[in-house]
Amino acid sequence: MVWLLAALALAMLNGCASYKPAPKVFHEATIQPYRLDSGDRLRITVFEQASLTNTYTVDQAGYIAFPLIGQVAARGATLPQLEGVIAQKLRGGYLRDPDVSIEIDRYRSIFVMGEVGQPGQYAYVPGMTVLNAIAVSGGFSTRANQRDVDVTRKINGEILTGRVPITDPILAGDTIYVRERLF
Repeated sequence: MVWLLAALALAMLNGCASYKPAPKVFHEATIQPYRLDSGDRLRITVFEQASLTNTYTVDQAGYIAFPLIGQVAARGATLPQLEGVIAQKLRGGYLRDPDVSIEIDRYRSIFVMGEVGQPGQYAYVPGMTVLNAIAVSGGFSTRANQRDVDVTRKINGEILTGRVPITDPILAGDTIYVRERLF
């Protein structure tokens, strides 16, 4: 009987050990310039060019369809980088000295799963923390672990998962998983 309890305890500890704390690069991503990805909606303004000024969405492949110049790669770019690419392409035979500015009209969604009131897809707001996202999704369920959660984030094209406290900031596109508490 003692061996059975010891084996059960060891199995529970091994199960808990499968969760890893977030790597250093995970936290560094929250202070880096915002990188565009699928689902972001951009407000692109070309000074004195009303026909080019509009709202554009980054598609599933990571591109925006821009008049005159066609598909422009946006995935992974910062706003200043994308402004430069669009201005350069417009300079190539369309406009003499284009002045392009971009702002984010709507960030890509976040996803909240697990032990929350209403798991699902929610709008991201800059400055959001894990706790804010849980509040938007109906709060913790009665069985939720309320100390830390698992967050899955795409960093430099790689998908990473790590356990973070509920006070940590999140980024657009993050998936938050609230685990069930053991006791």
